[in-house]
Amino acid sequence: MNYSSLPLPDGISPVKTAAFLVFTEGPAVAADGTLYYSDIPNNRILTLATNGTTSVWRDKSNRTNGQTFDQEGRLLHCEGAEFGHELGARRITRTNLATGEYQVLTDQYDGQRYNSPNDICVDGNGRIYFTDPCYDDRSIMEMDCDAVYRIDPNGAVTRILTQPAIQRPNGIAVTQDSKHLYLVDSCPIAGGNRKIWHFDLDDHGNPTNQKVIWDFAPGRGGDGMRLDIEGNLYIAAGINTSRGSHEATTVPPGIYVISPQGEMKGRIPIPEDTLTNLAFGGADGKTIYVTAGKSIFTTRVTVPGQVSFPKWQ
Repeated sequence: MNYSSLPLPDGISPVKTAAFLVFTEGPAVAADGTLYYSDIPNNRILTLATNGTTSVWRDKSNRTNGQTFDQEGRLLHCEGAEFGHELGARRITRTNLATGEYQVLTDQYDGQRYNSPNDICVDGNGRIYFTDPCYDDRSIMEMDCDAVYRIDPNGAVTRILTQPAIQRPNGIAVTQDSKHLYLVDSCPIAGGNRKIWHFDLDDHGNPTNQKVIWDFAPGRGGDGMRLDIEGNLYIAAGINTSRGSHEATTVPPGIYVISPQGEMKGRIPIPEDTLTNLAFGGADGKTIYVTAGKSIFTTRVTVPGQVSFPKWQ
C-alpha cells in the first residue's frame, strides 16, 4: 500500500499550525563559542552554550530575525515584522555583549520605516549590509520597494539594490576583502526569483557586475547564506513539503555548497522543514550550526568560515 497517497477521511480538513513553540533563525556564534539565535514567533533571542545548555537571552526581541557579529564583537540584529508586525520594530540594532549597551543604528530611510529587516553581514572595512524584504502582510509597507541597504562606519545609510534588478532580497553575505557581495533573491510567487546573485563591490561598497551564481527555481530557493575562507557559499535551501503552487519540491532541504564560480559542490542534508540559516563556530571555525524549524543542527566541515568576528586561531 502507498500510504502517502491515502486521501483525507470524509469531512476532515487538512491540519494547520496551531502554534509555534519555536521557529529558529538568525544564528551567530560569539568568541566564547556561544550560539545566539532568534525565535521569531515567540519574540525572543536564545543562546546555546558550548555545554549544550539553552537559555533565553532576550525575551523581547522586537521580532529579531537575522543576526551577526561586527569586528568589535558586538551583536547586530535585524528587528523585523514577521509573525505579527505589531511586535516588530523594523530596524537595525546593536548590542555590546560586554557592557549591555543597546543602540538603534537605523529605523527609517528617507523618512519611511523599513519593511522587515531580514539578514545582515559586515565587510572587512566595517560596512554593514542588510536586506529589507516584506514576506508577510505587505499592507504595512511604507516603502514602495524591497531593497538592500549599506550602513557606513560613519552611520550613513544608502539603498544599494532594489527592483527591478532584484525581486525579494533575503540572505546576504560579503567577503572580508570587501570585494564581493552575494545575495539570495527568493520571491514566493509563481515564477518568482529563486536566484543567488553575485556582485562586485567597488571601494565604497557599491555593487556592480550582477550575475547569477545559482538558480533553484522552481523549488524553494535559498534563505540564509554564509561563506567559508575559500569563498564557497553555504546556502540553506529546499523543502520537503511545498507551501503552495508557487514552489515545487525539486530542491530537498539541506545546506548547499557552491563555489564562487557557480559549481555545485554538494549538499549537507537536513531532515527538517524549514531551513532558515547557518553560522560558523567552534574554536577552529569548522563547526556549522543550522537553524531549521524547531531545531538546531550541527556538523563539522573541512574549511573554516569567513567571518568578521571572531577570528579563528
